[in-house]
Amino acid sequence: MVKKLLSLATVLCLLAGCATNPNKISASYVSPVTYKNYDDDQIIMEMDHVSRRSGELYNSLKSESSKDTGQMAVGLLLFWPALFFLEGGDGPEAAEYARLKGQYEALRTVAVQRKIGAEMLPASPEEVVKELASTSRGKTGGSQRNR
Repeated sequence: MVKKLLSLATVLCLLAGCATNPNKISASYVSPVTYKNYDDDQIIMEMDHVSRRSGELYNSLKSESSKDTGQMAVGLLLFWPALFFLEGGDGPEAAEYARLKGQYEALRTVAVQRKIGAEMLPASPEEVVKELASTSRGKTGGSQRNR
C-alpha cells in the first residue's frame, strides 16, 4: 500500500514537471493605458509584432509540450528512469507567451476604442499560428508527393 502511494506521488510530481500546452496558457493582464500615447500606425505595427512573436513562441512551446508528453509515455510504459530526464516545467518562453497574449488583448482594446478598421489590423496570434501550421503541412505534403 505504501509503495503504491509512493509511486503514485512520484508520477504526479513528474507530471507537474511537464511543459504546459500553449493552448492552456492564459493571458497575463496588460493595461490598455500602456498604449494610450501610440498613434494608429504604431498600434498596428505593435499588434503585428506581438502576433508574429506569439506565433513563434506557440510553435516552440507546442514542440516542447509534445516532447515532454512523448517522454512521459515512454517513461510510464517502458522505462521509468527516463522520467528523470524530462526538462520540466514552463520556462521563460511560457511567461513571455502569456505576456504577449495580454499585450495583444490590450492593443485590440485600444484599436476598438480608436475605431481602427478591422481591415487595417494585422492577423491575430491565432491566425498566425494557423498560417504557420498550414505552411509547414504544405511543405511536408509537397515533399511526400514527390517520392
